[in-house]
Amino acid sequence: MLLQLAAWPEVEAYLRSSTAVIVPIGSTEQHGPNGLIGTDAICPTAVATELAKRITVLIGPTLAVGMAQHHLAFPGTIALRPSTLLALVRDVTESLLCHGFTHVYFLNGHGGNIATVNAAFSEIWSSTSFAGTNAPAPRLKLRNWYAGQRVEALSRELFGDAEGSHATPSEVSLSWFAHPEAVKDVTLSPTPAADGPIRDAADFRRCYPDGRIGSNPGLASVAHGERILEAAVADTLEDFEIFTAPDN
Repeated sequence: MLLQLAAWPEVEAYLRSSTAVIVPIGSTEQHGPNGLIGTDAICPTAVATELAKRITVLIGPTLAVGMAQHHLAFPGTIALRPSTLLALVRDVTESLLCHGFTHVYFLNGHGGNIATVNAAFSEIWSSTSFAGTNAPAPRLKLRNWYAGQRVEALSRELFGDAEGSHATPSEVSLSWFAHPEAVKDVTLSPTPAADGPIRDAADFRRCYPDGRIGSNPGLASVAHGERILEAAVADTLEDFEIFTAPDN
């Protein structure tokens, strides 16, 4: 069930049988010459939406803007400061907790979000600790859709070292499968791109002029995206069931 398409009585009814919710989170940032700017939000949304077809679970609205300051030298990127993202994640989570949700599972598509989201979790847990409450701690988790065993194995099989670390053929493929009308046919040079560290926006554009890091998204395809989605759903379902198990 998608929260945006539900009425409040449906959410109230859902809470009688489950107190778990999945919140996709990503970014709005450049993904090279042929990658969609919305890739990091599109991918976890696609995985969560497909997951909801297979199990009974509530999917929250995608948090589509993330911590992407290092991409700001590329037109179209929209970024939040870490402090802004922390406040956003905390407010979203505490809104859900106040309704009775106990397990909030953020399905993430952007590596730049990881530290800040985990810091937001620490802020939430600190509030309950300092309040001296004995109530069960809220169960909060950040899961990267691309980091599961099946997805990583499939990415190695399909792309090898050309996967790289940004604007990867895996994520581009999945975003294209979700939006085949937006596939870009672009000649990439060099293939793959240079690899290295990430610093500020100007340095990023100087070191990686077309926005890619170590990747060759010219290998991406809609067909590969379909296979990657299946692997990501299987990985996520397995992890989500462990997260929501009664002893957790």
